[in-house]
Amino acid sequence: MKHLTPQVIAGITGGQYFGDELARDIAISGAVRDNREVKPGNLFVCIRGARVDGHSFANRAFESGAACCLTEQIIPDAQGPYVLVESTLEAIKIIGGYHRSLMTMPVIGITGSVGKTTTKEIIAAALGAKLRVLKTPENLNNELGVPLTLLSLDESHEAAVIEMGISDFGEMSRLADMVRPDIFVITKIGYSHLEELHDLNGVLKAKTEAFAFMKQDGIAVLNGDDELLWGFDPGMRKITYGLDERNAFRAENIRVDSPNAVNCDIVSDTGRVLVEIPAYGSHLAYAALPAVIVSRLLGVSDGEICRGVLSYKPVGGRANILETGFITLINDCYNANPHSVNAALSSLSALPGRRVAILGDMLGLGEQSDELHREVGAFAARCGIDVLICCGEKAALIADVYASSGGRPVSYYPTRSELIEALPELIKKNDAVLVKASHSMQFEEILPYLEEM
Repeated sequence: MKHLTPQVIAGITGGQYFGDELARDIAISGAVRDNREVKPGNLFVCIRGARVDGHSFANRAFESGAACCLTEQIIPDAQGPYVLVESTLEAIKIIGGYHRSLMTMPVIGITGSVGKTTTKEIIAAALGAKLRVLKTPENLNNELGVPLTLLSLDESHEAAVIEMGISDFGEMSRLADMVRPDIFVITKIGYSHLEELHDLNGVLKAKTEAFAFMKQDGIAVLNGDDELLWGFDPGMRKITYGLDERNAFRAENIRVDSPNAVNCDIVSDTGRVLVEIPAYGSHLAYAALPAVIVSRLLGVSDGEICRGVLSYKPVGGRANILETGFITLINDCYNANPHSVNAALSSLSALPGRRVAILGDMLGLGEQSDELHREVGAFAARCGIDVLICCGEKAALIADVYASSGGRPVSYYPTRSELIEALPELIKKNDAVLVKASHSMQFEEILPYLEEM
């Protein structure tokens, strides 16, 4: 099998090699953009950021064992070999795609407007009970994170699970051209990045660009409860999943037995399997479904799938549960759109005790933003939330509709500082408290005050 070397990188990118002749053929394994993460044999990618220029750290990367650097400028007194290219971002995409082309293990791509990272983690957990799996770290799902992940692939991996996130037309084509997925999972066509994608049909068009980069024997695994995905023809084998009986794989008997466990039966023509997901939220059944489908396709037994799913752990600020001794705190403030907020509210409504939702603005919704915030307020009133607390300009619309829809107590605060000051009067012992907003609302700053109550 061919390996990446500085000479190969220069050849496929059209770059210029600088360094010792003997170093041209040194084997490169993995790539990083942070010199603090360099391991011996890595390619260090020099990226110019708004505040930090990676070129300044090239020699530090060599000191940590980097085999080569990828740069956009000459490195004075370079302590190792480097390849000079016009754009390191464009070059790393070429390199990532080339490296993927050398690999033969099945690659699973995952996208969707909600639940991408959770679905990626649960699929990887299920597969991991039998196979050695590479997965996207955290949510590094963009045009830099994806090729860096692909460059971590080696012959020892038996499967790869790659998250693919986009915000505009054309991005999925660029990602899929690198990833070339054998199986492609779409979790939901929802209200996200509408400023660029305009409406749900635009979201569908952008997400499904990937199918043009798959082989004819590829497999599409789609959420069939989503009407747009149910009606979409990917031009290849299509397996649908959801709660509706029309789907090939269905979740039944969904039970939230505690804030830290969801159980459901996954049913298909090939049998029934009971899975337990050790995390918060009935919506996790939607992530368990493609995990069962993909795992069965790759020869993982039902027993192994169940064992693997039990090893799942939430990533980042996604529905993490903390029993503080005073309240049950549900930290779901990584991000928010109407679908994910409604799912979180539904899961909150199933918990015992007084259910309190602290909600903030959902950003990136374009011209439909006001309408979608109002719809969340109406949904919160319908699903039985006991107390609603809102913060942010658009969140005021959630609060207004919740109150006018006959909802229970509601409080509104324009700023986080005002909300934080009021928390001792709002929160009571044994409350179940959900915190959710778009990431840039910085609701994670609220969490320490709730944890210390």
